[in-house]
Amino acid sequence: MSSITARQLGKSYGRGAGTVHALSDVSFTINSGEFVGIMGESGAGKSTLLSILGAMNTPSTGTLKVDDIDVYDLRSEQRADFRREFLGFVFQSFYLIPYLTLLENVMLPLAAVRMAASEKRHRALAALERVGLGGKEARLPGEASGGEKERCAIARAIVNAPPVLLADEPTGNLDTRTTDAVMDLFADLNGEGMTIVMVTHSHRCAAHVHRVLTVSDGRMPEER
Repeated sequence: MSSITARQLGKSYGRGAGTVHALSDVSFTINSGEFVGIMGESGAGKSTLLSILGAMNTPSTGTLKVDDIDVYDLRSEQRADFRREFLGFVFQSFYLIPYLTLLENVMLPLAAVRMAASEKRHRALAALERVGLGGKEARLPGEASGGEKERCAIARAIVNAPPVLLADEPTGNLDTRTTDAVMDLFADLNGEGMTIVMVTHSHRCAAHVHRVLTVSDGRMPEER
């Protein structure tokens, strides 16, 4: 499990009169093992914040620590290692490679890991089994339903057993029944100790989290 501490995070684009402040003075703590939702209107800064939490977008101001690691004090290659070891990512658009099987898609995060090919396959099969896709590993993404694609994306995110899972609108393209199934899976992963941070517009999804952080015009005015 890992805790996340953000202090006075800010992100600006442009210069002078054309400067856009995507985030301003955002501070919060997410405790190890929490399931936290980030909510707000479109353009409020949620995805920018998630990209900073994901070590992919250097903030203009402030600090981000995961456990005792100052993420943006790391060199770029160290940050890449950090992402691989600490973080799993789930996106609304899945980003599955269409000409690779579900198994091969799930194995992608293991490509840079020193490990026997048989062990990589074993781990990927276990991840697919974990999300309810056992026996479907030979399918191509085009042969899978929307819910199956999302489950495959989750399997890919957890194949390295990361302590933190970041999800950006993970159920935005799914029907209600499939949304509930995905949220139940997230709840199970969280129950096993994974820290989860999820951006969502959905109050149905937010009902599953422990706490909501609200972003408004690039700021975080309150927690509830």
